[in-house]
Amino acid sequence: MRLLLDTHVFLWYISAAPELPVAFRDAIREPASEVYLSVASVWEAVIKHALGKLPLPQAPEKYLPRQREAHKVATLPIEEAAISHLVSLSPLHRDPFDRILVAQALQHGLTLVTVDDAVRAYPMPLLHAS
Repeated sequence: MRLLLDTHVFLWYISAAPELPVAFRDAIREPASEVYLSVASVWEAVIKHALGKLPLPQAPEKYLPRQREAHKVATLPIEEAAISHLVSLSPLHRDPFDRILVAQALQHGLTLVTVDDAVRAYPMPLLHAS
């Protein structure tokens, strides 16, 4: 399975948070899974940390890449081609970070891993929590 983690799912996974659905944890840990974290998620986390809305044990520019590598999660860059998908998305969700994740998942044929109901409203492959 090829998975794109939403920002909150990545943060829950690396911290072993109880909020992370077991099905998500198991799919991420599955050796055959290809797991990705978008540059948009790192960008979002850096902004939230700077605003004091996301406490992290270290500076995000060091902590997030270390955790991503330690958990064998690949980086997904934002490519210009994702914008063609972004333009055609209906306005179900207004958050630009979540919208780019949807566009990237569509561009690359990835299954999006999120609990965000607004994101889950898009017609695309989603991992289910149960």
